[in-house]
Amino acid sequence: MAKALFGHVVTPAELRVGDENAVLRAKVRRLEQELQELRAQRDAAIAHELLSMAGDNAEPALA
Repeated sequence: MAKALFGHVVTPAELRVGDENAVLRAKVRRLEQELQELRAQRDAAIAHELLSMAGDNAEPALA
């Protein structure tokens, strides 16, 4: 019985690791979201630059 109960006891160090893990996961999510936004901004800027270079002669591509 003591061995079964021992498996359910969590040390403060394990709790700290769990908390740090949660903080790091949240930070990774924020960074991934920021990266996605930056890539979208970059793609929009490239598209705008390409359209401005084409000028009035721009024709739609044939599908």
